[in-house]
Amino acid sequence: MNKDIIKITNRIIKRSSILRKSYLEKITAASSTTVHRSTLSCGNLAHGYAACNNQDKSKLRQLTHSDIAIVSAYNDLLSAHQPYKNYPDIIKSAIQETGGIAQFAGGVPAMCDGITQGQAGMDLSLMSRDTIAMASAIALSHNLFDGALMLGICDKIVPGMLIASLTFGHLPIVFIPAGPMPSGLPNKEKAQVRQQFASGIVNKEALLDAESASYHTAGTCTFYGTANSNQLVLEIMGLHLPGASFVAQGTPLREELTRAAARQVTRLTQQSSHYLPIGKMIDERSVVNAIVALLTTGGSTNLTMHIIAFARAAGIIINFQDFNDLSDIVPLLTQIYPNGQADINQFQEAGGMALLIKELLEAELLHEDVNTICGPGLTRYTQIPILEKNKLSWIEGPSQSTNNNIISTVSRPFCNNGGLKILNGNLGTSIIKTSSLNKSQFVIKAPAIVFEDQNELDKAFKANKLNRDFIAVVRFQGPRARGMPELHKLTPLLGVLQDKGYRVALVTDGRMSGASGRVPAAIHLSPEAIDGGMIAKIKTDDLILLDCQSGTLELLESKEELCQRQAAHFCSTESHEGMGRELFGFMRRNLSSAETGACSLFDDQTAQIPQQIQVKEHNQ
Repeated sequence: MNKDIIKITNRIIKRSSILRKSYLEKITAASSTTVHRSTLSCGNLAHGYAACNNQDKSKLRQLTHSDIAIVSAYNDLLSAHQPYKNYPDIIKSAIQETGGIAQFAGGVPAMCDGITQGQAGMDLSLMSRDTIAMASAIALSHNLFDGALMLGICDKIVPGMLIASLTFGHLPIVFIPAGPMPSGLPNKEKAQVRQQFASGIVNKEALLDAESASYHTAGTCTFYGTANSNQLVLEIMGLHLPGASFVAQGTPLREELTRAAARQVTRLTQQSSHYLPIGKMIDERSVVNAIVALLTTGGSTNLTMHIIAFARAAGIIINFQDFNDLSDIVPLLTQIYPNGQADINQFQEAGGMALLIKELLEAELLHEDVNTICGPGLTRYTQIPILEKNKLSWIEGPSQSTNNNIISTVSRPFCNNGGLKILNGNLGTSIIKTSSLNKSQFVIKAPAIVFEDQNELDKAFKANKLNRDFIAVVRFQGPRARGMPELHKLTPLLGVLQDKGYRVALVTDGRMSGASGRVPAAIHLSPEAIDGGMIAKIKTDDLILLDCQSGTLELLESKEELCQRQAAHFCSTESHEGMGRELFGFMRRNLSSAETGACSLFDDQTAQIPQQIQVKEHNQ
């Protein structure tokens, strides 16, 4: 095992020791030597099985058969989640074959960032993660269940479900994916049409035609954004069946994997001889593996916050420095759009997860000695599922890529690092994704143009006021100011200016899309403007240095000048009203910084513990 990765893992274990010990004690206390519903009163139990058929009522009444919860993010608005419609019936049938029972315990909200990009509803996007976590907790709170199956894929849905799952860490829990849509219009062509529209070369009808040819049927969007990053992370953490993440939706193999996942969770309950609750299965090594996988594939920057948040739910403290240090060690092994031209289906065809995991294990960049839903050891995940004569089995996966332009080797990586960097300086701390950038973009020194909203930048672009070198500063977009909306709307605009030869970049306390990366973007800046961050003092034409090589983000104004400046004031009225945003004020006000997961779910006292430990660790 790579010595530096062991060192970082041990650092995380030491940092997390107090919280992790408390967490493990909590889930041990919540476990049961019999079915959990045995603690319910007769009235409780009667309510719990009132709607069941007589056969299931009889089983539930006997207190000897496992009851499995189904929690689903199904709706027919999201292409990725529409296939989940019939999964509950498939799951119930499979679990009945094992002698158990499955009940649909609850549905959780699932919004689409693709629909809300640039719209008021995007201000709710990040907060939907914590809402999903709470909704999942409500579903599991009835204490009827001995295990759970989570049906979720997209941006905030998987992290929210995983936060809830780890909160109910005494239960074995398996995640079930639904698979990507078939490849449509190539992502590069779609991006070109977006830029042509931004430049006025094509009309709205041509843009809609391109978008519709790209997002054209049910299934997960095929670019490597947050949704597919979620699936990759879940599989490498052992929460999916081996090879399940990117099997196409609507296929016989997909259905058999769903049945197998349903049966598998019953093998992990307290009633089996292989009890493995998710809270003990997922540990510091599992989380480090998740980060390594994200980095080696150039995955979504959103996962930096999500991994911090769900790790925290398991009593594990992760910070931006861990991502930075692991990125220095882990090479970039894949090129999937936006880091390359391939989509997720082409990644699957080139060798997929089995090959990626095999390559990382052989290079000693992953902890092999982790627990998974299939038992101990990650080597099991170098296998691929096949269907022969309607029978599901696994065979050894490929040993080399069918396309070296999509999946490469550790000896010949696309880049020697994971393409994620922390930037520090007098503006605070931010992260930047470098895996999609040209080396010429690694250092940009240019005057600032300050915007309070992404729509202001759009207006300036359309008025031809941005035809020069500059660094766009878009502030008051952070967690507590606006809920930290994605600013993906800016990518085509800044891309057009970049293609004209101007040196442009972005600095923001907000987020970019999970598919961002083409334009240098220092994002997740902390402290955010509303909390007194230096970004609130930037004035248009101030000189800013964004240096990915040295890890520097600096406002090049004198300390004396900056001390005298007044911070800009945030007018919240417009951005806190309409499209349901009024209902989320309590959550928005309680969101932590991006560095601590932008999370509202942990009380003030425990939220301070990670910060105190990190300060001590830094001083040491």
